[in-house]
Amino acid sequence: MYPRYSAKNVREALADTPVVFVMGPRQAGKTTLVMSLINEEWEYITLDDQAQFEIAKADTVGFIRNLPSKQIALDEVQRLPELFVSIKQAVDEHRVPGRFLLTGSANALLLPRLSDSLAGRMESVRLTTLSECEILGRQPTFLTKLLSLEAPSARETRLRDHLLQRIVVGCFPEPLQRSSERRSAAWYQQYVSTLIQRDIQDLTHIDHPDLMTKLLNLTAFYAGKLVNLTELGSKLGLDRLTIKKYMALLEQVFLVDQLPAWHSNEYKRLIKKPKLHSIDTGMMCAIRGLTRERLVRQPADFGLLLESFVYNELRKQATWIDEPLNFFHYRDKDKVEVDLIIENGIGECFAVEVKAAATLNAKDFTGLKRFQNIAGKSFKLGILLYDGDHTTAFGDQLFAVPFGALWS
Repeated sequence: MYPRYSAKNVREALADTPVVFVMGPRQAGKTTLVMSLINEEWEYITLDDQAQFEIAKADTVGFIRNLPSKQIALDEVQRLPELFVSIKQAVDEHRVPGRFLLTGSANALLLPRLSDSLAGRMESVRLTTLSECEILGRQPTFLTKLLSLEAPSARETRLRDHLLQRIVVGCFPEPLQRSSERRSAAWYQQYVSTLIQRDIQDLTHIDHPDLMTKLLNLTAFYAGKLVNLTELGSKLGLDRLTIKKYMALLEQVFLVDQLPAWHSNEYKRLIKKPKLHSIDTGMMCAIRGLTRERLVRQPADFGLLLESFVYNELRKQATWIDEPLNFFHYRDKDKVEVDLIIENGIGECFAVEVKAAATLNAKDFTGLKRFQNIAGKSFKLGILLYDGDHTTAFGDQLFAVPFGALWS
């Protein structure tokens, strides 16, 4: 079993909050995490059990009221959002920390009625797919060093083969246990099919679920690229409002992320479109039929997938940082860009650029230097991640850092 560093967040929330909601992609390990945290003092119920689901659906108020006088772990609660009002009533009648531990495969903050009904009573903890730190059993230090204005360093160097393997297999627990890339890809293909047919249909009625599957498949080709809803819609014969709704649903069940553009009131020549990232590169590779061998022959695709991998790794690590962080990308009208901008609560900016190669030259720092000039005093550190041997300074507040620093 892999260590899950979000367990600490859940334990802390249970100590002082009546309702704790662990949310994240299906099959990311939410149930495993919950089972590791509860004991005989808890009652565990899953709404994936159809009998329990039907009982709860028939009488949501009675279902919650008749629960045992224990702490309650309720799995896949997004299947029945009507329960949230009944949970609120139960909490208001008897408010104690750790009364309910909920899990769900949809973003709790976007579910109808949940945000209002449990405001001030619930804390959400996001459980992502496994980070490289968890897979290797190492404590993450990259973001901590970055926020301390320290250039991270690496134990391992020259990691191209390792990165190819990780990108193709992905970071869901089950594919990591499988014996071959082909078997991992088979798991992802079944996963996508089941998720579209079941979870999204639980959330809302969709007239054309087949188009939702086609949209997800299409997003796999847009990893690391700017989102163009009109273009996506035209490929599927959908209008802009419908494609926007369908994209929001894919985000709600943690299949894709739209990374917003960094902006400045002083500088007007900025592109405002978000970038698209899948939450797992293994899923993208399975959809596109990409293997290690094919990625070696297609370096442009490898570069974009590597960018998504780094984005996901840092977003995962950010969930374990006490300080809230916001993520953006930078691109201006001269097509100068930076893959990731990380902004802390007081507006300090840390820029991360991703390069698949092992060699560097001054041109590789063009985006970082442009952003450094635009951000001014807000700019604190710029990192160029590359497949090299050591951390090297490339000017004031700019460093080249090996990929291994992400999990060293």
